[in-house]
Amino acid sequence: MKRIFKYTFIVALVAIVASCSTVPLSGRKQLSLVSDEQIQEQAAVAYKEFLNSSKTKVVTGTSNAALVKKVGNRIATAVNQYLAAEGLANQYNFNWEFNLVESNDVNAWCMPGGKVAVYTGILPFTANEAGLATVMGHEIAHAIARHSMEQMSNQYAMQVGAQVLGVATSGKSSIVQGLVNNAYGIGGQLALLKYSRSNESEADQLGLIFMAMAGYNPETAVKFWERMASAKAASSTPEFLSTHPSDVRRINDIQKLIPTAMKYYKK
Repeated sequence: MKRIFKYTFIVALVAIVASCSTVPLSGRKQLSLVSDEQIQEQAAVAYKEFLNSSKTKVVTGTSNAALVKKVGNRIATAVNQYLAAEGLANQYNFNWEFNLVESNDVNAWCMPGGKVAVYTGILPFTANEAGLATVMGHEIAHAIARHSMEQMSNQYAMQVGAQVLGVATSGKSSIVQGLVNNAYGIGGQLALLKYSRSNESEADQLGLIFMAMAGYNPETAVKFWERMASAKAASSTPEFLSTHPSDVRRINDIQKLIPTAMKYYKK
């Protein structure tokens, strides 16, 4: 049984190590066990269903709706030019879409493949075009860094790990199996939270560079995050159990990243 476990573990480990990709600009290695193309296809379908839902009100014909498309297209153009210059264009067959959605939620997101939604509830905090570029640069960074693919790959790897543990403890009592499974479950959940926090920080890093490439001063990003911090001042969620960095840490980290982002700034 030990030999079976050892063999199964080695095979799983080799497969995971071999399935890695590199995030542009940051150079970080990430797990890549899920087809990015398939995720983009699913995201395109989900985005269309979201826009066509009776619960979704897409805003059109307003200055804010036009601004969302303007900022989104400027950042997308800059990102596409960078990827082409780095020989990475064939890895990102994005069909960009940018829409403003009527909602009080303070939110914005970018699905894999470049499907972006900005909620009207976040506009009071973006305050201006540069603030909007901060938000959209951050969300687009999640897509370029393939964070959705990475999260799904991490979950898949956890499932493989659980199966390996099942083999290893199959000859033990149900109590031992339960303890191991519970420990693995807790550790796995915290690991995913950690990945989420690191993804957020990486999106901050890439987002600053992307907005700079598009002609927006990355120094203006600090003001946006300070406004967001003021709005969330009542929150008391411990950072180590949160999917987002603390506001203080995020702002401090962004200030440290600005000199690098300024190298890409094109006025």
